[in-house]
Amino acid sequence: MKALLALEDGRTFACRSFTGPGEASGEAVFNTSMTGYQEILTDPSYYGQMVTMTYPLIGNYGISPEDVESNRIQVAAFIVKEYQNFPSNFRSRGTLADYLIKSHILGVEDLDTRALTRHIRKSGAMRAVISTSDLNPDSLVAKARQVPSMAGSDLVRYVTTKKPYFWKYNQPDYVPAASLSNAFVWRHRGKKHSVVALDFGIKYNIIRCLENAGCEVLTVPAKTPPDVIKALQPDGIFLSNGPGDPEPLTDAVDTIRQLLGSVPVFGICLGMQLLGLAMGGKTHKIKFGHRGANQPVKNMATGKVEITSQNHGFAVDLNSLKDHSSALSHINLNEDSLEGIQDDSLKAFAVQYHPEASPGPHDAAYLFNQFAKVMTHAKA
Repeated sequence: MKALLALEDGRTFACRSFTGPGEASGEAVFNTSMTGYQEILTDPSYYGQMVTMTYPLIGNYGISPEDVESNRIQVAAFIVKEYQNFPSNFRSRGTLADYLIKSHILGVEDLDTRALTRHIRKSGAMRAVISTSDLNPDSLVAKARQVPSMAGSDLVRYVTTKKPYFWKYNQPDYVPAASLSNAFVWRHRGKKHSVVALDFGIKYNIIRCLENAGCEVLTVPAKTPPDVIKALQPDGIFLSNGPGDPEPLTDAVDTIRQLLGSVPVFGICLGMQLLGLAMGGKTHKIKFGHRGANQPVKNMATGKVEITSQNHGFAVDLNSLKDHSSALSHINLNEDSLEGIQDDSLKAFAVQYHPEASPGPHDAAYLFNQFAKVMTHAKA
């Protein structure tokens, strides 16, 4: 089925739908990973975005229920060069097309993904529309210009959990509201580190990594008040990844600011941006973002280079932090942008990349154990 992608700057790309008729809109971005399309599809950080895969062949290993990062597909649309409808993988339980169709997500192929990626790299990520019914370039470009901008939008409200939950049998185990309001007693108090994870769009594998590091994780909604969190008496606070612009999340920034210094805090991606804002810094939108599995990052403490997986369109401005000499912990070697902050006096640290790396490199997996060690020292 013929389709057309139109960008807000007037550029259009012919393509073909492999999921049937439909129309979708969002911010057009690209990801350079060779594998992991199912994790990308279900990563809440991609909410409101149409993801282009630069690797040309997608769908060849099918879909597996074990590889999801949330309870649903989060992307607005999926763009590939060539879709493979006959997967070969003993873990596969279905095709990518069927998976997208079931969630009413538009998937297109036969699009010049290299040209689209180069255009985004040159002009920046931008609003876009894909349609199988409206193939008029002028009409579709006009629609793209009406799509809400990612900057200034609170997208966390669409992806955060509605109820607190523990992680049990590899899935959320929701906690009754009455139990939480009565200063919930941790099930493994003394045996595991009790961690409250503020859910701005948390990936399931982050919870698994925290659990593997000896943590008992209670994931709570993004707007959970600081007094409720303090009443739980956790050993640590985790600030999750998530979609969109951090600056509209003023409630979250205020909550983090009130929690800083009380217990150790660890943040990833959007969690780092929110921590930076809580520390008095500023954030800005990156031209085309960092999305892929091969970004080189230097650890300033060890001097070692870590190959990382990343997915973010906003970043913390290092110069905006008052004590940036002590805040800088990691930098991106491609462009010297800020990739990590640390403040020992506040027992807080965060990274812009994804140490859970599913899929991707495992060079930064040590950060979860680092969080556990900080909590151990804080309790000593």
